[in-house]
Amino acid sequence: MSKRTTTDAQPPAPHGADSHDLIRVHGARVNNLKDISVEIPKRRLTVFTGVSGSGKSSLVFGTIAAESQRLINETYSAFVQGFMPTTARPEVDVLHGLTTAIIVDQQRMGADPRSTVGTATDANAMLRILFSRLGTPHIGPPGAFAFNVPSVRASGAITVERGAKKTVKATFTRTGGMCVRCEGRGAVSDIDLTQLYDDSKSLAEGAFTIPGWKSDSFWTVRVYAESGLLDPHKPIAKFTKKEMQDFLYREPTKVKVEGVNLTYEGLIPKIQKSMLSKDREAMQPHIREFVDRAVTFTTCPECEGTRLSAEARSSKIKKISIADACALQISDLAAWVHDLDEPSVAPLLATLRQTLDSFTEIGLGYLSLDRPSGTLSGGEAQRVKMVRHLGSPLTDVTYVFDEPTTGLHPHDIQRMNDLLLRLRDKGNTVLVVEHKPETIAIADHVVDLGPGAGAGGGTVCFEGTVEGLRAGTTVTGRHFDDRAAVKTEVRERTGTLEIRDARTHNLRGVDVDVPLGVLAVVTGVAGSGKSSLVHGSIPRGAGVVHVDQGAIRGSRRSNPATYTGLLDPIRKAFAKANGVKPALFSANSEGACPACNGAGVIYTDLAMMAGVASVCEECGGKRFDASVLDYHLGGRDISEVLAMSVTEAREFFGDGEARTPAAHAVLVRLADVGLGYLSLGQPLTTLSGGERQRLKLATHMADKGGIYVLDEPTAGLHLADVEQLLGLLDRLVDSGKSVIVVEHHQAVMAHADWIIDLGPGAGHDGGLIVFEGTPADLVAARSTLTGEHLAAYVGT
Repeated sequence: MSKRTTTDAQPPAPHGADSHDLIRVHGARVNNLKDISVEIPKRRLTVFTGVSGSGKSSLVFGTIAAESQRLINETYSAFVQGFMPTTARPEVDVLHGLTTAIIVDQQRMGADPRSTVGTATDANAMLRILFSRLGTPHIGPPGAFAFNVPSVRASGAITVERGAKKTVKATFTRTGGMCVRCEGRGAVSDIDLTQLYDDSKSLAEGAFTIPGWKSDSFWTVRVYAESGLLDPHKPIAKFTKKEMQDFLYREPTKVKVEGVNLTYEGLIPKIQKSMLSKDREAMQPHIREFVDRAVTFTTCPECEGTRLSAEARSSKIKKISIADACALQISDLAAWVHDLDEPSVAPLLATLRQTLDSFTEIGLGYLSLDRPSGTLSGGEAQRVKMVRHLGSPLTDVTYVFDEPTTGLHPHDIQRMNDLLLRLRDKGNTVLVVEHKPETIAIADHVVDLGPGAGAGGGTVCFEGTVEGLRAGTTVTGRHFDDRAAVKTEVRERTGTLEIRDARTHNLRGVDVDVPLGVLAVVTGVAGSGKSSLVHGSIPRGAGVVHVDQGAIRGSRRSNPATYTGLLDPIRKAFAKANGVKPALFSANSEGACPACNGAGVIYTDLAMMAGVASVCEECGGKRFDASVLDYHLGGRDISEVLAMSVTEAREFFGDGEARTPAAHAVLVRLADVGLGYLSLGQPLTTLSGGERQRLKLATHMADKGGIYVLDEPTAGLHLADVEQLLGLLDRLVDSGKSVIVVEHHQAVMAHADWIIDLGPGAGHDGGLIVFEGTPADLVAARSTLTGEHLAAYVGT
């Protein structure tokens, strides 16, 4: 007797692990986020968009990526966590479904003089191993080819404590590749002594001309005058040879000044340590001006700028030294490495080839490995960081990108889009903060934040597909298909800025006449020579205002009011109205709350655990001492003024009892660049990239100059904000200024009066002027890559 079997096919029950296919965020309140909730699909490409300051970075970086990294750090032992940066848990109720986050942001790479593209990507490390194995003559291990490693030789007696103590003689040597003269920097500095002091005067007569060196300062002037090593009443020009040696170069020596123990050090090493060791961009303006005036940097004559010792340069592979290899354009270096065939180092060659090919693939083949990392733009720095992730075998990782198309020509954006899609197709979750419609268009999922910026944003206006965004009524949806029309009538030039035989970096003897009195746009593919032409050939003298992409530096105590200088006239107005000192109205000076020292919050360090920040109970987060808040101007105290938005403050200081013309002028400039929603006291650390760029532009608009040179002012700007920027540029030109813009955005190109297009390619394939003329002529000719993309943009 046979049993009857049923063959009804039942669908397999879904596996429990497959239910975790979403990143769920509920109740996010970081910065300006208003208790928002979103569900983000995993293993998909999600683009976050919205006007600048709407909360995109707060959601993606400040909430999702920050919590992922914090949770990963907690998996380490308490001992290890003690050596790691501690971060507080973001203000959010629920965060589920997180995976390991890899952040690829636009933070500039370190400006250390020994940091290069090669050292930042490990390509240099692999080249050093390669030359230590194959280079002839053989000079030593990989460290012998490293410009960060000095050669060391030592000998002496050592005691070996093993059984009976025994003293033995030992020698130690380490061969490094560092150039002795420049210490691996590639450049040497010469200090103009006439800028440090007036040698016709004595120290007692105030001979020093260094900024900040006051005659009554223990730490600077008095330590020289009263050290007992020098005659303070003798003119410096009459110092003996020994006195001059002590004055300029003496090693650190303990001295007593009025019973206080101080360290005396020669003037030259003291200046080098106190000023020249700092990043130039981090210096205060008057210090930077002094350094530019007093110090000249020249290529090291011993290593010819290669940073390497003669021994390291003597070892070669196929007539190429490691210095030659690092100086090659990366695309050429990749071809040279592909030609090497040595089975003994086959795994190393394979990895090196993959790394170098990634540079070319990502659009950075025009760089060289010896390029200082501090000279890279924000977009280039972000793409350099991407190199190490392109060939990674990791999957189910969350990659977080901050406007990866910044600094890219329309021709290069498609290549970047392909890379983002490839990362997604490997099974990764890709989160992108982006404004460019070309990248938004490839998204699987879109999250649009807004509707406005600052306090007017922080909500989710749309979640869904690109088609749904296009059909929606959000600001992004309405402007998604905006296309600027090419100018039919252009302004007439009022003059010409002549550039002749420009050869900075990859420029090939370029001659060009830049028109003045108009809006001139310099464009071309990334690496074609735009910045070299504009920043390298237009003098930084009187009448020229350069607004570059350098980062805004400031702590959580810095805010728009302090950065723009707005707080000075406000403090003076409060002081005059109340008959007290201006210093009372500074949270960093006499007016600070004594409990929190003017920070507004009290930070409690919990060692390896995340620190806790709590609002100061004494001042309630207002940052000022209670007595200061008794003083008013126009019925408002200083904390209420700092809590105002730019728009509100502009009206407040524009007329009435609080009328302050100096403050009103700064506020008008802030509103002109689209920052009317910012509060005056908002910490700079909470501003988005686009907001910082516009804050810098507003500050430079006060500079006295006839020529404005702007480097990609649309970086970080939403589609809707670009129109406002164009209006601002028009107002500058119509007021009699000349505006020269380095830009890739087609809307700015279409709006220009004159276009200078560089190319045809990048690196040594660029460096030439391929077009000069009006936007209409460029579109009609379609003779360059820029012309083709601009024609497609305007729909002709």
